[in-house]
Amino acid sequence: MKDSFNIEPFQAAEGIVYHADTCLPLTDAHERKKVKFKALARHSYPGDRLDENTLGLNSIGYWDANTPQDWGLDWHRNEGIEFHFLESGLMPYAQENKEVVLEPNTLTITRPWEAHKVGNPTIGVGKFYWIIIDLGVRRPHQPWIWPEWINITQQDLERLTILLRQNEKSIIKTNHNYKECFHKIGKAVDEDVDNNNASKIRILINQLLLLLLDSLNEEKIVLNESLTDSSRSVKFFLKELDNNISENWTIQSMADSAGVGLTRFTHHCKQITNLTPMQYLAYKRIEKSKHLLLDNKELSVSEIAYMCGFTTSQYFATVFKKHENYTPNEFRIQNNQ
Repeated sequence: MKDSFNIEPFQAAEGIVYHADTCLPLTDAHERKKVKFKALARHSYPGDRLDENTLGLNSIGYWDANTPQDWGLDWHRNEGIEFHFLESGLMPYAQENKEVVLEPNTLTITRPWEAHKVGNPTIGVGKFYWIIIDLGVRRPHQPWIWPEWINITQQDLERLTILLRQNEKSIIKTNHNYKECFHKIGKAVDEDVDNNNASKIRILINQLLLLLLDSLNEEKIVLNESLTDSSRSVKFFLKELDNNISENWTIQSMADSAGVGLTRFTHHCKQITNLTPMQYLAYKRIEKSKHLLLDNKELSVSEIAYMCGFTTSQYFATVFKKHENYTPNEFRIQNNQ
């Protein structure tokens, strides 16, 4: 593989930097000859580098594990919509806290904001394909922009986009046409030299999207427009805040991360939490600090303050006492008796 690592992170138009999943457990397993792996990719995804002929395609490839594996891909998100296809074997899979075991000829759909993992904790044995297409979105309410080389009719593309945006279906049982399509994709990836199979890959992805449109139409999916509301994007951001509590958040940076304007973000935050954004941030930081105070006795109050995003231990103590009527040290003593 060429240039698989040290790839620059993707920076969106609004200035927010997104670090792509590097799939390090997979590349490590490949280097240890545990699994066959082949991919074409850009950004920090592993594989031979894609060129401008497939802009918008972030990663395409497969792995083939024919012996028991000792690795898996933990919870992560991608920089686009991802389609997985399991050709053979059984694969533990989870998406937004729903855990299943994928069976052969199963397709999964993962939107950019949906956390997912492969393996529990290991992936098992099987052949697994994936395609990740960047649609220029990171949140549910943002309009999708497909790559220019997606050339199904505008009407079909609009219908497919609505079906994918306004429902949460993530697993589809496929037919032999899907298997044949992914076989051809695997062959095109295998035989690609310096992007000489870009035309084939573009055609095959368009074919896959048509197959998917037919499948979704046949299922008579009930659409839910509320899934594309900006309030849902704010909910996702607030849910993720626990994992980024130490960042130097401002109201503006929170709104930017949620992908909405400042006024709308403040409105939705108040509606969802009954708190202003900064009040909610302080609440989550105090809740995090309480767990750290009780579960990590070796950490000093100053260390916990910085881990929870407070600039000084004195300010942390002031905010903590306002919320809990105890200083951090008093809280620790009171609850460790």
